Amino acid sequence: MQKLKIKNITLENNLLLAPIAGYSDVGFRRLAKKYGAGLTCTEMISAKALIYNNQKTLDLLHTFDGEKPSCVQLFGSEPDVFEKVVKLKALEKFDIIDINMGCPAPKIYQNGDGSALLENIEKASAIVRACVRATNKPITVKFRSGVDENHIVAVEFAKAMEKAGASLLTIHARTRKQGYSGKADLAVAKAVKEAVKIPVVVSGDCVDRASYENILKETNADGVMIARGALGRPEIFSEILGKDVKVNKLDDILEHIEELRKYYPDKLINLMMRSHIAFYLKRCKVSSADRLSLIDDSLDGVIEKLKHILN
Repeated sequence: MQKLKIKNITLENNLLLAPIAGYSDVGFRRLAKKYGAGLTCTEMISAKALIYNNQKTLDLLHTFDGEKPSCVQLFGSEPDVFEKVVKLKALEKFDIIDINMGCPAPKIYQNGDGSALLENIEKASAIVRACVRATNKPITVKFRSGVDENHIVAVEFAKAMEKAGASLLTIHARTRKQGYSGKADLAVAKAVKEAVKIPVVVSGDCVDRASYENILKETNADGVMIARGALGRPEIFSEILGKDVKVNKLDDILEHIEELRKYYPDKLINLMMRSHIAFYLKRCKVSSADRLSLIDDSLDGVIEKLKHILN
């Protein structure tokens, strides 16, 4: 398993956990790291909200003990805001700053953020330059192949980000219009890799060791980012690394909750964990009635039911 160097930071391997909105919380990242992820990243965070000290946004910045190197992903569309944000004390603990230029969500796109920046390469470049001016930390960019199949701009975009000073690029080779449907176009990812000299990571469709190896073979990428393939099974990192680990879903869920309890109230954790638990149980033989019983107002109640179901 090859290591991956991002500017002055060397990862133990080239497997990265994606910044998944609503899922890449501090508890899930801890499990991904435990199972071998070379880099974990916060979920997407609004740069402008950080400027205004929005508490809900600040709460997304928690890291677990030993989360090194650590990465924060920011989104927005104003270069001056980014220049201020990367200097904030709240971001001092992060080693790498990633900029989201690929989110397909309508609300994000319509606000000129995320994948909308694929249509404004000049502004996207200005954002990267502003961040590079403001910090010595590696600035990385995650982006998509284009807005739709008639506007594939990945290579042009990648070259511009490299010229602006980005230290690494992550290409999710689907268009904004595709969302998360269909297959990622590895030919586009390969073209991006061939177009730049900085490291390139490929995101999309990595669900096991075979798909990981195929992505590297087809694109010659420097690394692979895992998103949906890790939901409910953070052990995917160990599987790809060839590590023989014993997985206990109940223990993983309880560890996930325990980490969240260091930072959040039980009521919020209960809501945060609902989707996670659905994924954790996906490959377990659990009846529909038992699944429904886990919708409980009490987190302790959910835990007791999980122990009964999974023991």
